Amino acid sequence: MAESQAMSEPDEAVKAAIEQHRSQDRRSQRAALIGLAICLLLVLGGLLLVHELRKMSSIQDCVMQGRSNCAPADGTQ
Repeated sequence: MAESQAMSEPDEAVKAAIEQHRSQDRRSQRAALIGLAICLLLVLGGLLLVHELRKMSSIQDCVMQGRSNCAPADGTQ
């Protein structure tokens, strides 16, 4: 009987260590997903910024050439 109790104590320690390792894995996966989401938001923000700067640049080029009708063309007509 004492031998079976001695065998179960290391098993419990192993199970506890495995559960702790799984918990750490879940936290690191969550952190990686949050980091990925932040990177994607930064990339999308950068693309939006480039698009707006390019649009402003074309309007400025038009004005610098002395044109008077430099508003972007509206395709709704």
